[in-house]
Amino acid sequence: MISNCENKRNSEKEVSNSKESSVIKTPFIWEGANLYFLLTDRFNNGDTSNDVNFDRTRTPGKLRGFKGGDIKGVTQKVKEGYFTDLGINAIWMTPIVEQIHGGTDEGTGVTYGFHGYWAKDWTRIDPNYGTKEDLHQLVKEAHAKGIRVVLDAVINHTGPVTEKDTVWPDDWVRTDKQCSYDNYENTVSCTLVANLPDIKTESNENVKLPPQLVEKWKAEGRYEKEVKELDSFFERTGHPRAPRFYIIKWLTDYITEFGIDGYRADTVKHTEEFVWEEFKTECDFAFSEYKKNNPKKVLDDNDFYLVGEVYNYGISGGKFFDFGDKKVNYYDDKFTSQINFEFKWNSKESNYEDLFKRYSGILNGELKEFGILNYLSSHDDGSPFDPEREKPLETANKLLLSPGTSQVYYGDESSRSLIIEDTQGDATLRSFMNWESIAKDKETKEVLSHWQKLGQFRAKHPAVGAGVHHMITDQPYYFYRSYQKDDYKDLVVIGLGVNKGAKSIDVSKIFKDGEMIRDAYSNQVVSVDNGRVIIDSDFDIVLLEKFLVTAKLVLD
Repeated sequence: MISNCENKRNSEKEVSNSKESSVIKTPFIWEGANLYFLLTDRFNNGDTSNDVNFDRTRTPGKLRGFKGGDIKGVTQKVKEGYFTDLGINAIWMTPIVEQIHGGTDEGTGVTYGFHGYWAKDWTRIDPNYGTKEDLHQLVKEAHAKGIRVVLDAVINHTGPVTEKDTVWPDDWVRTDKQCSYDNYENTVSCTLVANLPDIKTESNENVKLPPQLVEKWKAEGRYEKEVKELDSFFERTGHPRAPRFYIIKWLTDYITEFGIDGYRADTVKHTEEFVWEEFKTECDFAFSEYKKNNPKKVLDDNDFYLVGEVYNYGISGGKFFDFGDKKVNYYDDKFTSQINFEFKWNSKESNYEDLFKRYSGILNGELKEFGILNYLSSHDDGSPFDPEREKPLETANKLLLSPGTSQVYYGDESSRSLIIEDTQGDATLRSFMNWESIAKDKETKEVLSHWQKLGQFRAKHPAVGAGVHHMITDQPYYFYRSYQKDDYKDLVVIGLGVNKGAKSIDVSKIFKDGEMIRDAYSNQVVSVDNGRVIIDSDFDIVLLEKFLVTAKLVLD
């Protein structure tokens, strides 16, 4: 056994020696990724000069107007290392396409399209978010740090009709039937809410460009260019000039031009399932074209990532979502992963072992080769796991240590308030990021440190999210995760709610006698003796990994 003093000296010596060592690459696995979800307008204001556009100057309801966050702000935090310190290896941003110019007032005060889901023009980035150059720079800086970029895709609807934004033609949208959600048809072929025109995604009829878009493009001097690109797309694909294919073309352009790594698809169940097969086909084609045209910018051989928002889908359904009168498989030939709306309830109802064991069984069984995206708070879920932010450490433990992909909603890691006085509806979930608390508040810093330690451990070890779960002991609670693909193998041991002070841990099934083991939480290095390690720390959590003396870790 090595004493604490010896541990520190050995650690310093070994880390120093590693500077001249060989490199071990940790493969990036989407099924075990640590993904950060942010509202582009509410995260960080990197350019105050673009805060107001299109005369969006009416006084909005509380938290219902633009607040200045932009693409440059995200890039700034990437360069500062904020995401790397948090163990984030993928960023999902709300839609950045040009939003409606006007605002709506549905009893909640004036609301602008700050959230990004009210598209006016899919072919242009909204100037409130930034420019094409800003997006190029974000992808470049993120990729340089091994961080993937995921955008948000809306095919289901346009933005609302306002005094500045006219309705699209009848052969493009329907406005006469609102969804009742009591069966498949009344969920798909209808408007989600009043004044949200529904794209006729079922149509195969050729349609002309909306006249307001033609007028806009001509005024911007790019009509001929856009039409030429559309002609090439329809000639290559052979698709009819139906509404959905225009939008699919516009969305996949962000892949071929910027090299984004994935899309989160919005309102999936409100669009015919065959649309997502077509979307996947075109996304895969665009991604392969980007890789072929930019070989030096290719990160790895991962496929394009598609995660679907099938509202209220849960892992219990396996591959299927039940509409009541019809079950639909949104996985095969459609989505890489789906948002798991069930996770917050499972986290409330289950202890750690029941939660981890169940999820590992399903993900390594019925959903093998696919994934889920777990979350505990989000931008439109009014019943988060911990609305008053009373248990941020437990939130981190359950989210970051559960099998599946983890979705950290911006501010989860810093206890950003989800209860804002005088807000209406989901606005309370969408306050600006609490950077001041992170900088000045001691308790916030302690919470952030916990999230950082767990996040970095998860990012370094695909076994945590994509591996197989095995319990070691129930009391105290220790478990291990194992992951193997081709020649790569990853093993970790984790303890939760264990005693503070000296902890003797049975690692005989995982590590060999004499191997050097590091507790990533307390940053101690010890050796295995008679199948056990002793960690002496003031924490009730341990994160054990093999400590490699002659190699350093590089996140791929």
